[in-house]
Amino acid sequence: MRMHSTSPSSERPGQPGQPGRPGQPERSRRPWWLVALALAAFAVQTDDYIVIGVLPDISADVRRSETLTGQLVTVYSLVCALAAPLWALLPFRVPRRRALCGALTVFAAANFAVPLTTSYAALMALRVVAALSAAVVLPIALAAAGSEAPPERRGRYLATVLTGLTGAVLIGVPAGTWIGAVFDWRATFAFAGLLGAGALLATLTMLPAESVSAGVPRPTPADLVRPLLNGTVAAVLAVTVLAVAGNLAFQTYLAPFLAEATGATPRTLAALLVCSGIGGLLGTQTSGRLIDRCAPLRAFVVVGTVFCAAMLALAALWPVRPVPTMPVALLLAVWSAAAWAVPPAVQSLMLSRAGAEAAAQAMAVQGSSVYVGAALGSALGGAVVAVDLVLLPVAAVALVSLGLLATPLIKRSA
Repeated sequence: MRMHSTSPSSERPGQPGQPGRPGQPERSRRPWWLVALALAAFAVQTDDYIVIGVLPDISADVRRSETLTGQLVTVYSLVCALAAPLWALLPFRVPRRRALCGALTVFAAANFAVPLTTSYAALMALRVVAALSAAVVLPIALAAAGSEAPPERRGRYLATVLTGLTGAVLIGVPAGTWIGAVFDWRATFAFAGLLGAGALLATLTMLPAESVSAGVPRPTPADLVRPLLNGTVAAVLAVTVLAVAGNLAFQTYLAPFLAEATGATPRTLAALLVCSGIGGLLGTQTSGRLIDRCAPLRAFVVVGTVFCAAMLALAALWPVRPVPTMPVALLLAVWSAAAWAVPPAVQSLMLSRAGAEAAAQAMAVQGSSVYVGAALGSALGGAVVAVDLVLLPVAAVALVSLGLLATPLIKRSA
């Protein structure tokens, strides 16, 4: 789906292109439309994993096994991975605001319809519809933040949108689980619909309308794909897959690793996960400033190195288990900060190599590479766990190190 930038005459202060107020330096604040994009990211990411907390209740109601019910999560992620690049490569000139609002409308409607379902098949169909719309939302949000940001603040703009993803893990999914426990699992999906409606309202009121220039020829699929067909972009995608795989190999099996390493009770494990979440929030914001200060490639090398150091430190503590909670909590916070600092770095790297004209396509294709990395990491993590839990952080280091070793393949900007 081709998104066009606003013409200079239609821009207003505080909107893309002129984020600040008249006479106010742009550095003083970020534009309010970033909040709308972060809310959109928060809504679709919450919806991706919201099934997890209410899975047993759904399973009982639709009379399917928990394994089969869990496919609601798998199918949602798979549809997002496959649909995002297909939407982005459609040769349509759709203004960004219109596309985002349309997708959020469908997203909210699909979730609001869930309480009306009585079968597993109907529920699965609605999850597919929600995923198809979510596949439009996140690439547009990231492309808008990256392409409309001043070059020296691109990292911070991307990090602001990605805070919505971190917040979904920390707040959205737990809130949905609590709502399902207090009311009913169907209320959890109504909550996701409200998030979508809230993001839609924010987009309508904060994100400015765009104009599509008259006389511009409709792009062909070849025009849309051409900016992505080069070795530099392929290298960025490979680095993305390896970095995500390294993180997910460890994160997927984090709970059993921590239980074995610390002998922690479920309550202590919950506290450790909170520390991890706080580290993730701090890492996302710190990454934005790091990218703007020292360039995305160097920022990725720094955070990747920190990630590997935290993983090796956790592995080194394994022989002295049960390990005291405090050092583990500190290392988890460092690991999570580094892990969540990676997405803004690789996305900024992709935008700088693909160019602003291919921003939506680049974000969509890179989003698919994230899902590929997640699937690869989870599969490898499972294989490693079958051998020995202590090898989890080692496997994570190996994968991220391969990503770091691949960075010379990414041509530096002229």
